[in-house]
Amino acid sequence: MDEILAFKKEKISGFLDIMNDFLTIKLFSIGESSLTVGLLITLIFSVFILFFVSELIRKILVNKVLSKYRIEIGTRQSVGIIVKYVIIIAGVFSILQTTGLDLSAFGILAGALGVGIGFGLQNITNNFISGLIILFEQPIKIGDRIEVGDISGDVVKISARSTMVVTNDNISVIVPNSQFIDSQVINWSHNDRNIRFNYPVGVSYKEDPEKVRKILIEIAEANEGVLSRPAPDVLFDEFEDSSLNFILRVWTSDYINKPKVLKSQLYFEIFKRFTQEGIEIPFPQRDIHVVSVLEKLKS
Repeated sequence: MDEILAFKKEKISGFLDIMNDFLTIKLFSIGESSLTVGLLITLIFSVFILFFVSELIRKILVNKVLSKYRIEIGTRQSVGIIVKYVIIIAGVFSILQTTGLDLSAFGILAGALGVGIGFGLQNITNNFISGLIILFEQPIKIGDRIEVGDISGDVVKISARSTMVVTNDNISVIVPNSQFIDSQVINWSHNDRNIRFNYPVGVSYKEDPEKVRKILIEIAEANEGVLSRPAPDVLFDEFEDSSLNFILRVWTSDYINKPKVLKSQLYFEIFKRFTQEGIEIPFPQRDIHVVSVLEKLKS
């Protein structure tokens, strides 16, 4: 029995010696420190735990802590991402120090990285810094309706390098963060989600403007997507060549991401009511005067 126990202990001791030899294999040197297999495994595991914990803290902060206060979801997400980045940066330095690596050697790495940024990583660095500016200044937030360039959609995610925008066709567009800093951005919901749309309407010269105004107001007030406050109104815009032009102005918060749908609903109803009321929708007209050659010769 004692021989069996001694044999097992010898096997375990031999296995531990093999593992110790494997973990102490020197990969390369960093300053006065050496990176071994065991240290590399420790670093990888520690960084994995760091990212997991930082993401967990971000979710708790956004969904549990900040949700108790009257803070918009976009602002909560921005605060959560900033806190996550701070935890990751502080955690990385803490891990490097506790593992005994010579941090002074990273000065050379930082210099090499600076050269790399100067030559080939300008765009990545620009987008990263732009992402930080977006998170701090909040020109856009998660949930905002924006237009940048030819892209129009809702902001669903802001990361370090890019922002994800989902269009009305459910297409995800990845926009570099620098585009929000360098280009003109239209944010439809920066202050609140109440937006006013202006829809032009033209009628014939023979129609009564007051009657047209009354019908347009009734149509707008009957639409569920139009806000009652501020109330819809109608402007008499101009005397065109063939029509009297009005502008129907309506406020909405439901159709901020689909203004054409609201426009279609109103125009369908306008055409229907105008037909019922006998109001003529004009079309371009031109008077042609024909003078014969004989009349020119007689003159």
